[in-house]
Amino acid sequence: MQRRKFIKNSLSGIPILLTAPTLLTSACQQSDVITTDKTVIVVGAGLSGLSAAKKLHEKGFKVTVLESQDKVGGRTRTNRSLGIAFDEGASWIHGIDGNPITTLAQQAGMTAAFTDDESIKSYDIGGVLRTPNAYATAEDEFYTILNSLNKKGNATQSFESVFNNLYPTKANDRLWKFLLSAYVTFDTGDLDKLSSLLYNEGEEYSGIEKIATNGYDTIAQFLAKDLSIVFNQRVSKVDYTNKKIKITHNGTVTEADYVIVTVPLGILKANAILFIPTLPPIKQNAIQKIGMSCINKFLLTWNTAFWEDIQYITYTPEIKDKFNYFVNLKKVNPVANALMTFAYANYARQTETMTDAQVIDEIMSHLKDIYGSKIPNPTNMLRTKWQSNENAFGAYSYTAVGTEMQHFDDLAKEIDNKVFFAGEHTEIDYFSTAHGAYLSGIREADKIIELQR
Repeated sequence: MQRRKFIKNSLSGIPILLTAPTLLTSACQQSDVITTDKTVIVVGAGLSGLSAAKKLHEKGFKVTVLESQDKVGGRTRTNRSLGIAFDEGASWIHGIDGNPITTLAQQAGMTAAFTDDESIKSYDIGGVLRTPNAYATAEDEFYTILNSLNKKGNATQSFESVFNNLYPTKANDRLWKFLLSAYVTFDTGDLDKLSSLLYNEGEEYSGIEKIATNGYDTIAQFLAKDLSIVFNQRVSKVDYTNKKIKITHNGTVTEADYVIVTVPLGILKANAILFIPTLPPIKQNAIQKIGMSCINKFLLTWNTAFWEDIQYITYTPEIKDKFNYFVNLKKVNPVANALMTFAYANYARQTETMTDAQVIDEIMSHLKDIYGSKIPNPTNMLRTKWQSNENAFGAYSYTAVGTEMQHFDDLAKEIDNKVFFAGEHTEIDYFSTAHGAYLSGIREADKIIELQR
């Protein structure tokens, strides 16, 4: 699976980076350590918060990380309750060449496997298998359209409205609904809210895609080593009125010279943290204008595999965004008789109101249409509910109608050289990605370090 796959296939004006950004070292050289008594509070122990905290700690700052959950990782959460690693958030390294996650994964002991996008079968309703040529032809036309659709869009229209107006027959075609769902909605956000001008923004690393096989959270655990992290601490207020910042968490007030706020965009949209003084209008506007998507993931296991030895199984139901993409985890982890599938946008939000039994029934209706009614029900299922997750309120940011690329930089702008902001939603080039989150933390740590020079 390739996040923003269509961007990788469209080379019009989008640079491909081949060199790696600066990475954290395991320990700073003594000459690099700064003599300082400055204290820093980092709000959130996701990849952005951990990368910032680690760099500042190694530079000599007194750093405390406040995390609302009971473990590190943020949206890079791994569930191992079924004996295999189910990554609830980030799963892939998107382009391994020059990507900082590639090096971090090696340092952290994260194992990853190549996922072959050509190892795929496409099934229509009735279990009808499409020919590889039919699928490839549609896919090629799909990329051609995506290369040029933004030239026909405008600032007030969504991707969906422009596409449907230009290609009404394709809008109702089951294969095209799948392509739009799995290759656009999955990588961006709700098509009826996605900008028709900015849907293909963002830079990409070159190289193959790799999926974590022993858990993406190994990176978070690696970054967290030697850091002072206090768990189950929900920050409710950041008061930066005076020289010392007062951070309220679980009824306790902690003071610091600097604070780095790394909570997801969904938390900022929900006004879950009270800022005193209120955030500048330019930042409030950016919070409102940038979109926050919802993608939910579902892992199902069986005693034995009944499906083909291929990487991806796709299905084209009438309803869009509904369990149409299956990742065969047995292909990358031979002991796992497991499939991972997805729900996107409004259907993803709908699944959060459904019971496990209802979800399994819907997923199995698709699999039974492909493989026959006699296939067994799964032995177990794991699922996510990112929209209602009080630690995220969504999956990741995207360019909605009304978004301007400047808004990502506005979110990254510090306030009074005291309050700093990190997270994938603050990275104009790499928003919505794990590597974007990581790089944003390094960026904000560098700002604070520079203030001491």
